[in-house]
Amino acid sequence: MILFSKLPSVCGGTLLQLPADTPLSYLLFDSRKLVVSPGATFFALKGQQQDGHRYLQQAYQGGIRCFVLEQAPREPMPEASILQVPDSLAALQQLAGWHRRQFSLPLLAITGSNGKTIVKEWLSSLLPASEQVVRSPKSYNSQIGVALSVWQLHEQHSIGIFEAGISQLGEMRALQQVLAPTLGLFTNIGPAHSRGFASLEEKVAEKALLFTDAHTIIYCRDHAPIHAHLQQQYAHKTLIGWSQLETEGPWRAGVVRRQRDSLLQLHTPAGEHSYRLPFRDSASIENALHCLFFLHSQGYAHSELQKQLSQLALPAMRLELKQGVNGSYLLDDAYNNDLAGLQVALEFLQQQKHLRKKTVILSDLLQSGLAEGELYTRVAELLQMHQVGRLIGVGPAISRAAPLFASIGQTAYYDSTEALLQEHPERQISRELVLIKGARPFGFERLVSRLQQKVHGTVLEIDLDALAHNLNFYRSRLKPGTKTMVMVKAFAYGSGSHEVAHLLQYQHVDYLAVAYPDEGISLRQAGITLPIMVMNAAEETFASLLEWELEPELYSLSQLKAFLHYLKTHRKQARVHLKMDTGMHRLGFSRADLPELMELLRASLRLARPPIEVASLFSHLAGADSAEFNDFSQLQAQRLRDYYEQLAEALSYRPLLHLLNSAGILRFPEYQFDMVRLGIGLYGAEVNGMEQRSLHPISTLKTTVSQVKQIPEGETVGYSRSQAARQNMQLATIAIGYADGFDRRFSNGVGKVLIGGALAPVVGRVCMDMTMVDVSGLDVQEGDEVIVFGPERPITQLAGEIGTIPYEILTSVSERVKRVFYSA
Repeated sequence: MILFSKLPSVCGGTLLQLPADTPLSYLLFDSRKLVVSPGATFFALKGQQQDGHRYLQQAYQGGIRCFVLEQAPREPMPEASILQVPDSLAALQQLAGWHRRQFSLPLLAITGSNGKTIVKEWLSSLLPASEQVVRSPKSYNSQIGVALSVWQLHEQHSIGIFEAGISQLGEMRALQQVLAPTLGLFTNIGPAHSRGFASLEEKVAEKALLFTDAHTIIYCRDHAPIHAHLQQQYAHKTLIGWSQLETEGPWRAGVVRRQRDSLLQLHTPAGEHSYRLPFRDSASIENALHCLFFLHSQGYAHSELQKQLSQLALPAMRLELKQGVNGSYLLDDAYNNDLAGLQVALEFLQQQKHLRKKTVILSDLLQSGLAEGELYTRVAELLQMHQVGRLIGVGPAISRAAPLFASIGQTAYYDSTEALLQEHPERQISRELVLIKGARPFGFERLVSRLQQKVHGTVLEIDLDALAHNLNFYRSRLKPGTKTMVMVKAFAYGSGSHEVAHLLQYQHVDYLAVAYPDEGISLRQAGITLPIMVMNAAEETFASLLEWELEPELYSLSQLKAFLHYLKTHRKQARVHLKMDTGMHRLGFSRADLPELMELLRASLRLARPPIEVASLFSHLAGADSAEFNDFSQLQAQRLRDYYEQLAEALSYRPLLHLLNSAGILRFPEYQFDMVRLGIGLYGAEVNGMEQRSLHPISTLKTTVSQVKQIPEGETVGYSRSQAARQNMQLATIAIGYADGFDRRFSNGVGKVLIGGALAPVVGRVCMDMTMVDVSGLDVQEGDEVIVFGPERPITQLAGEIGTIPYEILTSVSERVKRVFYSA
């Protein structure tokens, strides 16, 4: 890390203010997505559409205290550290480049016209499990994205894989200086983003600047412009140029396409290697060969490689096959709309043999770099080549090119997506394969929604942006230097522990806490490296705790003695957390335990190799969520302080001290101590009732209507005939029951769900897999969406209806319910 005061030596510029010197933590440029943390630094970037200087006060009011900007702020920011530079983007890149140079790990930079993200993702999954890989998130390959990606580098990483994309001359040199790659991979060259270049050769030369300091470059020499340039400019480097076309040379590949997969035969200087690839399209084969030749050339080939190859999948955001209306299948590919992407999609479409009729719904292709006539001539050739029987074109450009598609059997053209939707395309589709490929501005997701078959089932949607907002809200209430432990026990309060933990790790929280060792082991297996406290550590789990570097909470003399004995017997060491009983009277060392506890600690310290290090001392508030118990909470804090001072004296060092939970963070800021524990507040429930409006609900539990029927007055509904219709009733059966987490206490009118924005009360008893609700007077159809809880139906309301707490509502959602995580 670098102190803010040292930035001028890295980025240039002048320090305008420095009220407090802080190590930089987060690099920010979007005031809508602030990470409020000491050292979080806002770079006021100027772009064509936005000027970050307009949002300085918003960032400052949001809690940011470090700024890099080009012009002095118009309004005072007295607590802010401010560096003024000539160019904020250049300063961001210079800082990222400085950070990169602090690490000597191998760094692979990938550029090319297509395939960068897939090659990056595939390589990351194909490398041996022993490698700690850092890579660009999503497709962060822009001038800003590369800098933010490199800032992820830390000491634990053993290899980096980053994308670099450009659209005009002069851009790649900056990315090269940020990345300083030791290894390079050039995927291919094509017409995408060609407007900024006079020729294909100029484009190749600009992209190849990325590899100025790389010692090895992997590429396909079948791309003649790439091969010619690299041979001319980088003959002194190690060039791994492989070919599918040539029969001679040290690096080459043979490809046999079979009915469902491809057989790849690699020829390398070390010998021949055969692999099965679960794809047949040419782009996937080329991407896989790039990965394989890289792995073999760098000595990364390993025994599990074939198994991992068999599990490769295309990113869902690029290509997704879905059931459509009227017995059709949809191939949803709205991620990009270039020629290469169209070819991949068409090849995939051709592999689907269960329906013969093929339709393509295609928008204007944007930013191709080709003249309109040439572009759509190529599109027409691709459609013919893949035997497409019908084309539906959307957009003015493809409509103008209609004469070029005369050879297609059926064609129709619309100026906009809205115009197509007005013609009810769902009535025009029947038992056919439909490729839907549109540029982002055309909003083809509306078309997919119209043509996709309604999926019956229950899903819990998790808004990761809302989760990050809630984390930052609580962080904004902390004093500088206060650490954060986040509770991810009980499947992260029902939200999905792996995904939530990964977000928290990305947000640089200090600790995670789980209930049982199995939960911690699962997180470690998912790649979580944060310190993890385990709250229930039985003697039979001691070996697993140490194996997976988990830190147990110890709360009794017998447990401590057993753990000390185990450590001494096995000559091990461990970090532990001591829980003190200050009045909750659930678990914890009592005042009476203190003398023996202190003697045990002193005795362990006298050993040449002390078996334990006390990482923290803590307790739990019994009534933090109610002002009624403020005096008792304060008494608990005083008791904990007293215990801490005695134990710290016995230890001769001062462990972390923590007491506050989510409710306590807001109610007792004076007791933040060294760390706080954030639980239910992260997940959107503010149990004090003080700041609920400041939190965002993170989850929405949805299901669907399975059936709608009419029930005459007097008829009973459900098991045990527990409720009868008082009048003629319209009844909907929804696809959720107590096995999914919809509590039986919601039976007989107690619970309600939202359908079409209206509340529908439960009728009869909640069943294991389904529930009946009264939808009389509502326009409800089979397949309609049902909201069990979410922003419009807060979990606090559900909890109140059955006399429980939001914790129970969240943690009750069964693991059989599919989780969908999304971010804006």
